[in-house]
Amino acid sequence: MLVIALAEPTDVHDLADLMEELDRFYGVTGFAPVDEREDQIRRALFGSRPAAYALLARDGNELAGMAAYSFLWPAAGVTMSLFLKELYVRQHRQRAGVGRRLLQALCEVAVAEGCSRVEWQTDHDNLPAQAFYRALGVSMSPGKMFYRLSGEALDRMVATTD
Repeated sequence: MLVIALAEPTDVHDLADLMEELDRFYGVTGFAPVDEREDQIRRALFGSRPAAYALLARDGNELAGMAAYSFLWPAAGVTMSLFLKELYVRQHRQRAGVGRRLLQALCEVAVAEGCSRVEWQTDHDNLPAQAFYRALGVSMSPGKMFYRLSGEALDRMVATTD
């Protein structure tokens, strides 16, 4: 039976394993040692100022998937929005309703927290994810573009003086 619950500190090891599978999905081939990855997860989700939250889908002892999210402000007016950073279901569990259940639970969190909307993005070439969202009746939001600063570009922005 599939159970959706907020991640707890005891889930860190299973999350590190799931995140490695997620990174492999995106083409990553090199990984930091597991204890280092676990420490990063612990700080991000359970530190004194959590950067994110995660809903986990478990079927018995197996971690089948997760939805990692944060709250953003402002959204519409002065409300908050819930930003879904990552929705991932283990490959052998896909097409079994796990993603739908995670997204439904995520929307329940958003409503309970007073969020005016739930937002996320997907890569242009992630056609399975796009098909999944279309099947749920979710349309792509027009009028938004996504920007990113990282690596050397981020360093240059920090070093720039007026």
